[in-house]
Amino acid sequence: MGSLKYSVIIPVYKNEESIPRLLTALADLDTQLEHSLEVVFVVDGSPDRSFMLLEQRLPELPFSAQLLGHSRNFGSFAAIRSGLSIAKGEFFAVMAADLQEPPELLLSFFASLATDECDVALGNRAAREDPLSSRIPSHVFWSLYRKLVLPEMPPGGVDIFGCNRVFRDQLLRLEESRSSLVALIFWLGFRRKLFEYKRLERQEGVSGWTFKKKVDYMLDSIFAFTDYPVRLLVRLGLTGCIFSVLLALMVMVGHLLGSITVPGYATIIIAVLFFGALNTLGIGIVGTYAWRAYENTKKRPLAIIARHLVSPHASQDQDAK
Repeated sequence: MGSLKYSVIIPVYKNEESIPRLLTALADLDTQLEHSLEVVFVVDGSPDRSFMLLEQRLPELPFSAQLLGHSRNFGSFAAIRSGLSIAKGEFFAVMAADLQEPPELLLSFFASLATDECDVALGNRAAREDPLSSRIPSHVFWSLYRKLVLPEMPPGGVDIFGCNRVFRDQLLRLEESRSSLVALIFWLGFRRKLFEYKRLERQEGVSGWTFKKKVDYMLDSIFAFTDYPVRLLVRLGLTGCIFSVLLALMVMVGHLLGSITVPGYATIIIAVLFFGALNTLGIGIVGTYAWRAYENTKKRPLAIIARHLVSPHASQDQDAK
């Protein structure tokens, strides 16, 4: 085994069926990288047999590997952080266990990182072979993300990336409990390079990227990286004020013309309902920001590693060092 130069972090959640194909693809990748690959599997509280299958295959893997098991499901961002924190390579990449992002893309990432062309390499999804029922929601999601959170985001979104050690270390210093990994990558800056690729069709199982998780991810990104809701509230408040002035003028004219027999009734009711609802919305938005700020003051660990196993190749590399 050569020195560990390239580390690949793979979050695993409900990927039991794709594991055999994944291990074959990683073995091919290790060969192309001249056996200098390390793989860190992070099973993020998956309810299926993913951890057991990886544990069984760990001793026979032809490449260096580590296997982490979270005590429960903490989310993909936490899984990526856990993997990055223990990876030993000089260059790092993150990919999904379902192989919808082609593993060959990592070769391009590592080539650019090794020649110092960039500090972080991003996979820009230019096309996808998913069914229409998946493509439309994804397009809507990333369009809203570009508009509300991050205008720099590529139209197809970012699901796979690579980086050097300097960037990895800076990313791990950001310990926000509710945040967006992709937005943090852009927030950090550094030299970026985009690589276009075609997202492959999912061959096994179903995606764990549910509608609820998309909504949570969008909200985490909005409340962590933009004041758009506050600015929207200000605009609604200004619009409400203008509407109230116009309504007051209409009531005044109606009163002068004698068409309103109960003075002030319509104005009071409409004003109370409108501004009461606006007040409630404002309190909810401000309360959300306050709660998330409070969560970040707790300093709880972002994930808890319940088990940590290493392959024989990884043990040999550690002994050699």
